[in-house]
Formats: sequence, C-alpha cells, structure tokens
Amino acid sequence: MAQRNNIPEKVLEDTAACLKILAHPLRLRIVEILEQEDLTVGTLAERLGLPQAAVSQHLNLMKARGLLTSVRQGRSVHYKVFHPQCGQILNCIRSNLRKKRTRKR
Repeated sequence: MAQRNNIPEKVLEDTAACLKILAHPLRLRIVEILEQEDLTVGTLAERLGLPQAAVSQHLNLMKARGLLTSVRQGRSVHYKVFHPQCGQILNCIRSNLRKKRTRKR
C-alpha cells in the first residue's frame, strides 16, 4: 500500500528554501546571537567582527525569507528572530552532533 504524503509539496519547498538560507555558518551565528537579544545591524556587525554592509546583506536575505523581522526604535532598526523554532532547530542539530562526537570516542 502506498504511503500517503501529509505535507503539501509547497510547504516542503518553502521549508527547504528556509533551510537553504540557514545553511551558512554566519547566518547560523546571527540566529544564535539574535535568539538572545534584538540588535541593530551595527551592533551585530561589531559582535561578529565583520563589516556592517556584509552583515546587512545576510540580514536582508534572512528577513526576505521570513526568518527575521525588524522593529524600528527611533532612528534604529532592531533585528530579531521571527520564529522561536529556528533556535529549536539549531539546538536539535547541536544535540545530534554532540551525541555523534560522544559515540566516536
């Protein structure tokens, strides 16, 4: 008997596109930092030790994909993780990697 697919194809495609955006070490670091607190691009660039323009490009890409959102506070724009599940996904992956490293010892 053929197994029924419960997840619509469009949802799978959108999920894959989001994961593709996250599949970059710097973007993973950005999510990790923004999970803790909302930051401006300038503060985030300073923490990462990277040019503001480079960080801004990554933020814009992540925001366009719906992974981040921004809130204007006066003259500043603060970025934050839109879905708390992003952090949960990262924690799941980190936990899995720790288990694999422990088994290899």
